[in-house]
Amino acid sequence: MVTENASHYDHLEQMSVYDLLSNINKEDKTVPMAVEQAIPQIEALVTQIVARMRRGGRLIYIGAGTSGRLGVVDASECPPTFGVPFELVLGLMAGGDGAIRKAVENAEDDAEQAWKDIAPYRPNPNDTVIGIAASGRTPYVIGGLNQAREAGLLTGCVVCNPGSAVAQAAEFPVEVVTGPEFLTGSTRMKAGTAQKLVLNMISTAVMIQLGRVKGNKMVDMQLTNIKLQDRAAKMVMSEIGVGREQAEALLAQFGNVRGAIDGFAQTNK
Repeated sequence: MVTENASHYDHLEQMSVYDLLSNINKEDKTVPMAVEQAIPQIEALVTQIVARMRRGGRLIYIGAGTSGRLGVVDASECPPTFGVPFELVLGLMAGGDGAIRKAVENAEDDAEQAWKDIAPYRPNPNDTVIGIAASGRTPYVIGGLNQAREAGLLTGCVVCNPGSAVAQAAEFPVEVVTGPEFLTGSTRMKAGTAQKLVLNMISTAVMIQLGRVKGNKMVDMQLTNIKLQDRAAKMVMSEIGVGREQAEALLAQFGNVRGAIDGFAQTNK
């Protein structure tokens, strides 16, 4: 596994702080290029996901450790960003929610647990399960993908080693080969960065394809704080040419940017 290969650097403890930071950054610069090589694979997966979500399907991430946490983060950001229901995009990780903050011993080694974690959500063939595993050999992820596939769900993955068991278990694998880590085997670094980039691409592209963006704006975002309320008011002002006071009144009436824009259009036909 290339993610376990020895670092290109040695004697890290003898480096200055500047050299440590510069060399980490040098390694990080290679990640977007690795992601670029995988765009055709990402495109194929996104296209399949969109088709199923248009039929009422959901997107489910499964993973362990850093990979699992990244899936939870991406899933949790979809409702406030795109105004979708909380269970439309799910992030499940080995060890449960408690493992988000504190590692759970051996949780990732149970090949049966992922499907047990998915089962309460009543999975159906329109759903998609994406396994996230830098190593590509996590039993929790392999087992979950195999059982999801047997049940007729679409399966994909995001891995950072070529030809892995996780990729073999998925119909639409995404393999982003990031190479050795600066700190040997610490896949929370380059591999984690690559996975985060790919998950951003998947969820954002899917939501745009599903009509959750207008122009380049998050018109369905939830207005949960002052910053977002201000952003929403500016969107409405820009889109329909009204002043701040009227924009805020429209947002208060309709609840989000899309509703404010559409409501204004309806009342001014």
